[in-house]
Amino acid sequence: MNKPLRRVAIFCGLLVLAMLVRANYLQFVQADELKTNTHNRRVAINQYATPRGDIIVDGKAITGHTETNGSDFKYKATFKNGPLWAPVTGYASQAFGSTQLESIYDSILTGDDDRLFFKRTVDILSGKQKQGGDVVTTLNGAAQRAAFKGLGNKKGAVAAIDPRTGAILALASTPSYDPTSFAGNSEKDGKAWNSLQKKNNPDEPMLNRALRQTYPPGSTFKVVTAAAALENGLYSGVDDATDSPVPYILPNTTTPLENEGNIPCKNATLRVALQYSCNSVFGKIGADLGRDKMVEEAEKFGFNQQLFVPVRAEASNISKTMDKPQTALSSIGQFETAATPLQMAMVASAIANDGKLMEPYMVSQLRAPNNAIVEQTKPKEFSQPLSAENAQKLQDIMKTVVEEGTGKNARIPGVTVGGKTGTAQHGIDNSASPYAWFISYAKTDKGSPVAVAVVVEDASANRGDISGGGFAAPIAKSVMEAVLNK
Repeated sequence: MNKPLRRVAIFCGLLVLAMLVRANYLQFVQADELKTNTHNRRVAINQYATPRGDIIVDGKAITGHTETNGSDFKYKATFKNGPLWAPVTGYASQAFGSTQLESIYDSILTGDDDRLFFKRTVDILSGKQKQGGDVVTTLNGAAQRAAFKGLGNKKGAVAAIDPRTGAILALASTPSYDPTSFAGNSEKDGKAWNSLQKKNNPDEPMLNRALRQTYPPGSTFKVVTAAAALENGLYSGVDDATDSPVPYILPNTTTPLENEGNIPCKNATLRVALQYSCNSVFGKIGADLGRDKMVEEAEKFGFNQQLFVPVRAEASNISKTMDKPQTALSSIGQFETAATPLQMAMVASAIANDGKLMEPYMVSQLRAPNNAIVEQTKPKEFSQPLSAENAQKLQDIMKTVVEEGTGKNARIPGVTVGGKTGTAQHGIDNSASPYAWFISYAKTDKGSPVAVAVVVEDASANRGDISGGGFAAPIAKSVMEAVLNK
């Protein structure tokens, strides 16, 4: 071969080599980056080329699909009774992406999950259309409907858990939204989306208040303080007198910690203090135990850490830098103490389950299109915030709150119910309407099948008339009844 031809051959060989290197680099190094690139429309087209799988509650689909016209996206998601289930499903939109279960399990729902490879291959060989798998939830439809109906047009949230397993039974948030309204990619979908954004809708209907909003828990936190007192041996009996003067002056200050009205709080027992919600008793308990012991006990219940159920839940908070008077205030659910409804349902759940807190979850199974189980959730222990003996003591005094105290609106004939009301102050100088709280559990001879937390943000009543017992307890009762009746 003469010299010019050899040079051309070498040059062509180098070009071919460069092309092979580039092709392999794209295929094996940049593949994932290109696949997830927002400008890669082929990915989105593929995502909506076939019907999505469904999210299942009580054996029935709460999602669906429909064909679209005038778009290269063939199918779009639909949601049955969307506002009811939006806090669980999230949304799947051709224009705006997806959130929550629709996002977390997108690969299962579209059929692209690696665990569905064999099924996909069989479908290709047999000429069948690719199918998505299903996400089976732990939700109880009756409990969810009771929670949503109970909240009505009020702003608030409900979380309900099966204390024995950690399975989430209800997760309601109001006001809500319909994910179907912007599931497509049209001008109409865009207008629906914009109407739901915070800048255009101050009520924030797309905020999942059950998981993502923290509130001062008010007096419902007193059960955590009582647990800390029992666990640390400050008091051993719930019917023994405490060292609780009235008035109680916050440590290192001249400020009294006031009680609500003329109630029997001086040296009150834990039972009486919880029944009447004595600030002086629980504030002094927190100050006597000190910051570190209070933080340690709260963290055993799940405070100060993000949770994934599998949707992310905001971390509830108890300060690690508070001083002694701030510790007293935190111990009655004020200062910087803040909790999600899910967190307070976990508190009630641990007490109801004899001190064992199970990890909360709301997906029981992932299923292939042929109903084969791809993944099964097994209940796991989260922590042991208190001993069985102390948990049973708390169950007993929470029962007194419902039978004789501020939680009477949660009584269910023939069922043991324990609870704690809370009316949490908020706003500058406590100027805004307080939050109405109620946490509770129901117990039968087979154990406790349900623990509930309810918060109502903007109860439509005079400020002085707002209470956890009046606004939140009836909602909790209806949710517990729904679970018990099923």
